[in-house]
Amino acid sequence: MRASAGGPGVRPETTAPGAVLACGEVRTCLLPAAQALDSRAAAQLLRLRADERVLVSERPNLYGRSPDTLTGVDCPLPSANGARVRAVGTVAARAALTEGRVLQTSASFRLTASGPDHRRPWGDYLVRPGLVEPLGKLPRDAVADGLLDGGRHGDLDVGLIAGGLLTRLLRHPLLDQRPPLRSRPTRLRWVALTAPPGEPPALERFTLAEDELRTVRLRVPEGTPAADLAGLCDDLALHDWLLTTLVRVLDGIRLGPAGSRSWPRTGPDGDLPPVVRALRPAVDHLLHLWMPRARVSGELAPLWEALEERPGFTRQWLALVQRVRDQLTLHAIPPAHREVEPAP
Repeated sequence: MRASAGGPGVRPETTAPGAVLACGEVRTCLLPAAQALDSRAAAQLLRLRADERVLVSERPNLYGRSPDTLTGVDCPLPSANGARVRAVGTVAARAALTEGRVLQTSASFRLTASGPDHRRPWGDYLVRPGLVEPLGKLPRDAVADGLLDGGRHGDLDVGLIAGGLLTRLLRHPLLDQRPPLRSRPTRLRWVALTAPPGEPPALERFTLAEDELRTVRLRVPEGTPAADLAGLCDDLALHDWLLTTLVRVLDGIRLGPAGSRSWPRTGPDGDLPPVVRALRPAVDHLLHLWMPRARVSGELAPLWEALEERPGFTRQWLALVQRVRDQLTLHAIPPAHREVEPAP
């Protein structure tokens, strides 16, 4: 893949005439800092361009989003049937920080149904940010499947762009590299195809492809704004990461009531019991972040209902949260009976 990083550019268009396919990838991770960043520090972290401000919102939770940056691309598109289709244009990338604690970077683009037989001057592509044109006709379904599968070396890979931006931000001097709990980053790769006229948006497939990779296939009405698609997929990625991380926090912990040997709550050296030490960071930094659809457009918000029905994201989250709280409660209550050594 040949790519060139773009500097200050034109604000991305909300829609692209003739776009029949959109694709993107979201990287999500815990910010490596002992304390969550406040709004001022978040804006400093996310200032990717000097000519445009960071968007900061405090309702319904603290959220910051960087301006978009552009990367020029000229390379083949991934294709499930092996077709080699060259495409030229720009990929839009951005970063977001939720409650000063969860960092996300994403890269996305839209594809037209067809394009010219030869490459245009770069200026023609820069005036249509986030739009990629095939040279010739686009085999839409084969390319959509190829994008979800990841393609071959040298094919257009938005994950490399999102990952590069994440690496850059994780090295920021604001971060002390002391995360409050252990976690793993996740990747969510998505494609959105145009739905037939008159049909509502639909989430056709959500797949846990690997330990860290999720894939999403959507159908959306023609003309759905690119920003709305990116916002929906950021939201899906955020809540999938929260759910995955809380599962891993609980996994491997020896759960159970506090026995006589673990009371009082602090030992002679002032340490908390192991279960409390393991669960407390989740309470402090994760449990309050669950807020599906907080920043999803009204047209696309119903797509969350498919995940709530099956596998049941919020249902599983509430069950895990209750387990955490039950364990903390058990370790806060002194045992009713203490073990005693038998008399000789």
